[in-house]
Amino acid sequence: MKEFLQKRLVRPILQLLTQGITPEKIALSLAFGIMLGVFPVLGMPSLLCLIAALLFRLNLAAVQFVNILVYPFWFALLIPFTRAGERLFGAPPLAMTVNQMLALAHADFLHSVSVLWLSALRAATAWLLVGPPGIIVLYLILVPVIRRMGRLRLLSDVHTGEDSNAS
Repeated sequence: MKEFLQKRLVRPILQLLTQGITPEKIALSLAFGIMLGVFPVLGMPSLLCLIAALLFRLNLAAVQFVNILVYPFWFALLIPFTRAGERLFGAPPLAMTVNQMLALAHADFLHSVSVLWLSALRAATAWLLVGPPGIIVLYLILVPVIRRMGRLRLLSDVHTGEDSNAS
């Protein structure tokens, strides 16, 4: 697992640092990718990540990469966001599992929209309560971590005699 994370997460971030992308932009790209990646409406996370990357001039590849990485969390958080939205609006619980929702969407997308749109709207509203603050909190946590990664990379390159821009 450590090797997987090193290869798929740490190295790409270090490569972005050597391409002149600031730690702040990388942190913002990751924060948006994580939080928008769990937006509880099927198909919307990728679109929202694209919009955020364009609006904030973020690294689109990094935002979408993280969006894809957090897909298991999207799946895990779909019902909790749905339930939170139901509580916010005093609505009765939707009598469907995540698998049933996805099966309905795959079988007949337009029918699923007509059945699930109100639940999706409630879940999205619940996400709005945690998503924007989550982006800010993640950004504040990630900036110093990425700065430190950049400093460690620079120190490592100095000790090994490598040019950090050559990698």
